[in-house]
Amino acid sequence: MQLNGRSRIGYELGTETDDRFRAVNPATGADLEPDFFGATDVEVKCAADLAGQAFESYSQTSAADRAAFLRAAARNIEQLGETLVERAVSETGLGADRIRSERGRTANQLRMFASLIEDGTWVDARIDLPDPERKPLPKPDVRSMLRPLGPVVVFGASNFPLAFSVAGGDTASALAAGNPVVVKAHNAHPGTAELVANAVLDAARECGMPEGVFSVVFGAGSRVGTALVQHPAIKAGGFTGSRTAGRKLVEVANNRPEPIPFYAEMSSTNPVFVLPGALRERGEQIAAGLHGSFTLGAGQFCTKPGMVFIEAGDATKRFAENVSKLVSGGSSYILLTKTIHSSYESGLQERVRTSEALAQGPAAAAGFGACATVFNTDADSFIGNSELAAELFGPSTVLVSYRTREQLLAIARSLEGQLTATIHATEQDLEDYADLVAVLEQKVGRIVVNGFPTGVEVGHAMVHGGPHPATSDSRTTSVGSRAILRFARPVCYQGFPDAALPPELQDANPLGVWRMIDGKLSREAVERNRVAQKA
Repeated sequence: MQLNGRSRIGYELGTETDDRFRAVNPATGADLEPDFFGATDVEVKCAADLAGQAFESYSQTSAADRAAFLRAAARNIEQLGETLVERAVSETGLGADRIRSERGRTANQLRMFASLIEDGTWVDARIDLPDPERKPLPKPDVRSMLRPLGPVVVFGASNFPLAFSVAGGDTASALAAGNPVVVKAHNAHPGTAELVANAVLDAARECGMPEGVFSVVFGAGSRVGTALVQHPAIKAGGFTGSRTAGRKLVEVANNRPEPIPFYAEMSSTNPVFVLPGALRERGEQIAAGLHGSFTLGAGQFCTKPGMVFIEAGDATKRFAENVSKLVSGGSSYILLTKTIHSSYESGLQERVRTSEALAQGPAAAAGFGACATVFNTDADSFIGNSELAAELFGPSTVLVSYRTREQLLAIARSLEGQLTATIHATEQDLEDYADLVAVLEQKVGRIVVNGFPTGVEVGHAMVHGGPHPATSDSRTTSVGSRAILRFARPVCYQGFPDAALPPELQDANPLGVWRMIDGKLSREAVERNRVAQKA
């Protein structure tokens, strides 16, 4: 498939401009053809305006029609086949198997949201039936449900070129809820973005969706993204990336004349707590799992375990030796971008000044090569140096030895908000450290027991979020079916005639959804005049 490097403004192609850039192959450092062209200010405005116009009709489409659109997009993405895989590999340095797996996750997310909206229960339909005989005042007929917010801007992520990018979870959940989407493609993988954008736009045409339901714009720097967040037609945003960029965009969203919700996933170090019983029983196994987790994807997962807390003693020394051997004898790694590579290298140098480097692995000679590194420090040094708790994006982790239970709890209380925390424990450990779990409930979005946080299952119960600075809003998730709730708001309908209500709230319940009727869940039809009939 021929790439032309131009934005997609609704169903139209953007123009070639002087603002041009190329993708870079991280494995070699070489530029990749073709040129990509940053959207003009006029094109950015047009994409947002079209999204605003499309919202009027798209927000009123049936769940069945939106589900068909999402499934068509999933099918089209899959049909890109090896063309998509080869381009994504060349732009990211990630392996072909990883890209194929991520393509499957992307398609499955789209289908999951299609099934969710077809079921309809997600809208949280509620009906309080009227009682005209109630004294001293009659009780009105009041009904409510979730409705779409409006056009959403989605920022593609560097580390997930498919699952958190053009047609990733933010886009899928926003479209499912009834919101048009404008995607700001990531500069690291623009060819991948263009291929996926074409697949989604083809699906939109096939399904008769209004122009502007989906657009993708390119642009280096912050100009394009900032302009989109500031546009009055945009009503929400989704972002996965650095803390610096995420906080700037949150500030832009909050400083608009009409502030909007902006859901930013920004940084997380994902602490691992290896409790004494588990360390004695299976320290070697945990060490192997830890190594596999913090080097997975070259340590470029937002859930990478970047700090590990272990009780000081002989078992901890053996644990550190095991991790060090795995690092020293391990592979070299390729980082996604020049910026990530530079940040990782400078971060390693800074960490060497504040902790002990136990072991380093080999580094690739070409491109954005990086070496895995494991550091070591004690609890006092860790608590006294906030840099050791900061995210270092890449294949490294720091082992922190603590002396007492109280010291471990003090460390846990001192942590910033995180996406995850992991506890390796026996049943007795969990009983003895129940208060650690209670502390972590206030610090993270997901607590993993006897596993590792990398690998986020896409399902209905998953929470991929956490207190600031892990995300800008700890009440939400960007993975799983609950993600749709970010892009909807409750609307109440009081005194409406039945025919004027959305189907989910009509007396007969024509869609058969679960509804809360006078405080009780039911799929039954209702009779709003039941009191008068009984009288």
